Amino acid sequence: MAPTVVLISGANRGLGKGLLELYLAKPNHIVIAANRNPDHPTSKALEQLPKGENSRLIVIKVDASVESDAAEGIKQLAAQGIDHIDIVIANAGVLYVCPKVSEVKTEDLQGHLTPNVFGVIWLFQAAIPLLKKSTNPKDQPDVPHAAYGPSKVAVHWITKRIDREEEWLTAFVLSPGLADTDMAKVALKGLEAVHDKIPIQLISVDESCQGMVKVIDAATKATHGGRFLTYAGNEDTW
Repeated sequence: MAPTVVLISGANRGLGKGLLELYLAKPNHIVIAANRNPDHPTSKALEQLPKGENSRLIVIKVDASVESDAAEGIKQLAAQGIDHIDIVIANAGVLYVCPKVSEVKTEDLQGHLTPNVFGVIWLFQAAIPLLKKSTNPKDQPDVPHAAYGPSKVAVHWITKRIDREEEWLTAFVLSPGLADTDMAKVALKGLEAVHDKIPIQLISVDESCQGMVKVIDAATKATHGGRFLTYAGNEDTW
């Protein structure tokens, strides 16, 4: 039986790492960790994670802010014996400032749009040939900050179009919830003024990732395609 091949971008920390751990622990899975620096200690440490029976890890360089990286990374997979990809989780992204619209700098908006939007497009385009060789292809391009927010709105639209245009592919937007990650801590700084009015409860990375894997594993085009779902499996709205 052919292994299930899962590609996760930004897989060396936070939610990406949490998802990688869960898929790598499954039997007969090949998990591809696409990181911007495979030589970083956090990337090197991934090899020590527990693996399910007949499962293995591959780490490739994909910087979501570099246009050529996704295509170059996918090319490397042939030498690793990869002839198809079943699941792509476009998790890589940035959130480093939390401005209001009246204060946002265009260079910061561009700094979020490039990895958070263009990076998803580049990864999808590079993965198409291998996704088409899957018997059950799924792509989950990974959402109010005036730099980060618009980038995620764009990804939402792009994902819905991918699902509509590619009849063979199940593509949907999946919200991880506000998980306890480095990025969430940056996001919360932008909400300090309303903390006393809006109770904010972080969930654990494990709870988020366990829920997302359950949603992804159950996904079909009829039930999930083009939709906006939460890690708990509920359909959400903008």
